[in-house]
Amino acid sequence: LKYFSNLLGAVYRQGNLNFSKDGNAVVSPVGNRVSVFDLKNNTSETLPISTTKNITCVGLSPDGNLAVVVDEDGAALLVSLITRAILHHFHFHKPVNSIRFSPDGRKFVVTKENVALMYHAPGKQREFNAFVLDKSYYGPYDETTCIDWTDDSKCFVVGSKDMSTWVYGAQRWANLIYYSLGGHKDVIVGCFFEKDSLDLYTVSQDGTLCVWESDTELDGLVLKKSRDKPKPVRQGDEEEDIEEERIEGEEGEVIRGKAETPKEKNVRYRQKSRHFFNKEGDFNNLTAAAYHKPTHILVTGFASGIFHLHELPEFNLIHSLSISDQRISSVAINSSGDWIGFGCSGMGQLLVWEWQSESYVFKQQGHFNNMAALAYSPDGQYIVTGGDDGKVKVWNTNSGLCFVTFTEHTSSVTNVTFTSSGFVIVSASLDGTVRAFDLHRYRNFRTFTSPRPAQFSCLSVDVSGELVSAGAQDSFEIFLWSMQTGRLLEVLGGHEGPVSCLCFSPVQSILASASWDRTIRLWDMLDSWQVKETLPLTSDGMSVTYRPDGQELAVATLNGEISFWNPHTATQTGSVSGRHDLEMGRKETDKITAKQSAKGKSFKSLCYSADGESILAGGQSKFVCIYNVKEQMLMKKFEISCNLSFDAMEEFLDRRKMTEFGSLDLVDEGAGDGDGVNISLPGVRKGDMSSRHFKPEIRVSSLRFSPTGRSWAATTTEGLLVYSLDGSLVFDPYDLDLDVTPASIRKQLRLQEWASAIVLAFRLNEKALKQEVLETVPHDQIPVVCGSLPDIYVEKLLGFVAACLEKSGHLQFYMTWAQNLLMLHGQKLKNRFTFVMSILPTLQALQKSIKRHFDDLSKLCDFNMYNIRYAEALSKQRGVKRAAEEDKDEEEEEDEELSEEMSEPK
Repeated sequence: LKYFSNLLGAVYRQGNLNFSKDGNAVVSPVGNRVSVFDLKNNTSETLPISTTKNITCVGLSPDGNLAVVVDEDGAALLVSLITRAILHHFHFHKPVNSIRFSPDGRKFVVTKENVALMYHAPGKQREFNAFVLDKSYYGPYDETTCIDWTDDSKCFVVGSKDMSTWVYGAQRWANLIYYSLGGHKDVIVGCFFEKDSLDLYTVSQDGTLCVWESDTELDGLVLKKSRDKPKPVRQGDEEEDIEEERIEGEEGEVIRGKAETPKEKNVRYRQKSRHFFNKEGDFNNLTAAAYHKPTHILVTGFASGIFHLHELPEFNLIHSLSISDQRISSVAINSSGDWIGFGCSGMGQLLVWEWQSESYVFKQQGHFNNMAALAYSPDGQYIVTGGDDGKVKVWNTNSGLCFVTFTEHTSSVTNVTFTSSGFVIVSASLDGTVRAFDLHRYRNFRTFTSPRPAQFSCLSVDVSGELVSAGAQDSFEIFLWSMQTGRLLEVLGGHEGPVSCLCFSPVQSILASASWDRTIRLWDMLDSWQVKETLPLTSDGMSVTYRPDGQELAVATLNGEISFWNPHTATQTGSVSGRHDLEMGRKETDKITAKQSAKGKSFKSLCYSADGESILAGGQSKFVCIYNVKEQMLMKKFEISCNLSFDAMEEFLDRRKMTEFGSLDLVDEGAGDGDGVNISLPGVRKGDMSSRHFKPEIRVSSLRFSPTGRSWAATTTEGLLVYSLDGSLVFDPYDLDLDVTPASIRKQLRLQEWASAIVLAFRLNEKALKQEVLETVPHDQIPVVCGSLPDIYVEKLLGFVAACLEKSGHLQFYMTWAQNLLMLHGQKLKNRFTFVMSILPTLQALQKSIKRHFDDLSKLCDFNMYNIRYAEALSKQRGVKRAAEEDKDEEEEEDEELSEEMSEPK
């Protein structure tokens, strides 16, 4: 089974940022998913939930257990942040601008259109309808934009696009029903109550801050008394009856008349002061604001990428910095007030700034254009991606974060790969260069170019890491360079169309090239770079890949087929027709149906699984298909996204957009005066002449299986999606018998029959039991147990040790198991024919775990070593000083004795 594991390559798209209750994690909306970045442990996680369109706002409950996630259409999900499950679906039917829970967690307010809606927050009891509307608050004439609550949840304030701010009572207060504040000349971006007060700050888009003072404290709010319906009275006695005390009912409830009740004074506000951010007069829109009540710090973000920190109410500037050249879309402050989170939707940036030390806690940015290619490192520890923005980024698969970005390319990166050592990344680009990057020193140490400028569309590096090859899409040639010297070795000509894909054999020095001229050519690198074989295809070659053991070749062609070839005999061994499995959606502007357009689609990327038994295929579709190579049949289809904000997602057009003139998306909204549709300018998809807005099309540009066999990744329009093997919930016994029970396994442990206990545990195949058995074996018995294990269980045990080593703290114990298994059984495993296919992913998983621990421990050991050296040097220095002092004391004593002797009479 595979489940969605993580979304890399995209950290923020749009919407509001939130910090967790403890302030250590940032909750960021990424497209139609939600990612949580743990800043203390340096990890990231994408929740296994998704909305139907891009998320616009997220509201977190004060206890940090619940989140309300709302998308562009107003469809909302209630999500538990503890179990990561969806608890409730709801639809607001209109776009929602903001959502905020009350500090006591009992209510939450949602702003949509010109209304503020107050709902009862979902409680601990199981309700049929988790969203119960309490009250609707009207007043503003335009859309409502922002919300803030008082600390005791008695009142809330709502800002609007009509330049007014409205203070509402959350309960039925006698002296505050609503209060409207003016004073601004632009859209209200933020409104904030002072701590434990009704005093207010409002910030507008033109950079104006108004400070409002209330004449009433929070304790001064008086509840409205509920009056029962009075008894009918005579006309003449009306006034007298109202002024008198009346006793009604059997309980003797006292209802006082109006004359006796002192009239409550209504809450009033006055503008205390006004401040301006743009003092120089430059027009710089204020786009986001956040206020931290305990420290009185206001953070404001601007369209130019600048942010300011001010202390209120004095408006003292603490700090000002430019973090980007794009507009800041969202600002958030954590509970302690130390960290400030910024989101820039234009660049896809997410930054967390510690303002006191003036340093970045977290700084991540995705590819702000499409991702084009990816590759796993040989041990599966890292993923490298290249994008249309010309950047090459390296991601850590454990943390999900990017740790280095190379920006040397000046045009789209078309392909990336690791060398077999895992320390060098090679990338090809349309700028006419192939570059090699060093992961030790993080620098571009080789740049390969062709004699005449060429646009490189594909790339491959041989097993030794010495030969680098790249195919050109304009000159139909393949270029070969030496990694050692950087020189061009050969130009391979022969293809009659653009070279679309290159792949070196993992076991031989043979290069396979796919081209649009309907051939696959196999070039022998040892025999003066001659064509060894030419394989004829039925259509243009799109992608070619070798099986991990080098004994099979898979080719994807333009007609939607995947064909399998034996590279030694140059014969076709099978084919799969995948056109029907692509299931392309219909674009909004397409005039043909999805079924017709799918006939012209094909797979653009192929990848074998680590054991070589199945193949992954992806292309211009929202589906990734997994085929069994032996049976040549579809095993599973993954829908990589259900986000309707992308184009080509639905098979049929929306009926609501159909008019008598056809689809509304096909009707140009040009500024014509009835004389027909104006011809759009180049680059305009539809609509207004100056519009450059379009919906990105969903597609899979590259697929790769992890060398460890535990996960696979795909670069898509949405980002870099990682799917992992979920082994925790699957009961998958091996060679099960009636006598294989947990009781019999534990009996063998009591009898100290370690080897048979391990065999029985692996036959039952339950993770907790296997771990219990393994950790019960005494340390000195490990070599004996390893020597007596049957061969078939050696591979299973090695795989289990690799999985345990990744998370366990018993490093030496599991390392001893791994060392003994490899020492005692390594030669036998190597001699077996299926060695490469079955045991290699396990060994790579083991290598990945060891490498990770080595990286973590080596830093710690280095740190400790330097500390010990420092302490040793310090102690030596003190020893020398002490010795010098003792010598000085001795010399002084000797001098005294000598002077005494000299002074004695002879």
